[in-house]
Amino acid sequence: MPFIVGEDCIKCKHTDCVEVCPVDCFYEGPNFLVIHPDECIDCALCEPECPVDAIFSDDEVPEDQIKFIELNAELAEQWPNITEKKDPPHDHEEWAGKPNKFDLLER
Repeated sequence: MPFIVGEDCIKCKHTDCVEVCPVDCFYEGPNFLVIHPDECIDCALCEPECPVDAIFSDDEVPEDQIKFIELNAELAEQWPNITEKKDPPHDHEEWAGKPNKFDLLER
């Protein structure tokens, strides 16, 4: 079961998870990260690294985040691969923990 990135990553986009991924399966958009489901080896190293708890095993995704399973697969095919940690957006602290950020996702 691969892992997915959920709504809490939107506008926070910490990249601590990227740094520990042994197979480089993260892809970066303007204000969100996704995991390529066909590349993820289910090692679970990324999940505890996320400071906003936005990463889930795809069999443990909260009901309100199910749409992110398909969204991760879709966007991983469109966005560039990211393999190194970067600084989060300057305003990430304002967005941490805020609900209902889906409409803020930039594609």
